[in-house]
Amino acid sequence: MAERAIDTATDVSRTLGEVSVGLQAAINRLTDAIAAARQPGKPLAIVSAITREAPLASVFVAFLFGIAVARRR
Repeated sequence: MAERAIDTATDVSRTLGEVSVGLQAAINRLTDAIAAARQPGKPLAIVSAITREAPLASVFVAFLFGIAVARRR
């Protein structure tokens, strides 16, 4: 009985390690994608600049976008 519990704990530990490695790889890819999109002239840089210049209008557009998405469901 104790051996089975130890084997199960070992399997869970390995599985958690594999999941952790997979999540870390996904986070690294996402971080790289965001960094690339923030370069000057790229979409996130443009949206960021527009938001800095007109924050209230940006909130209004985001609100309207949220309503449009919510109504489709």
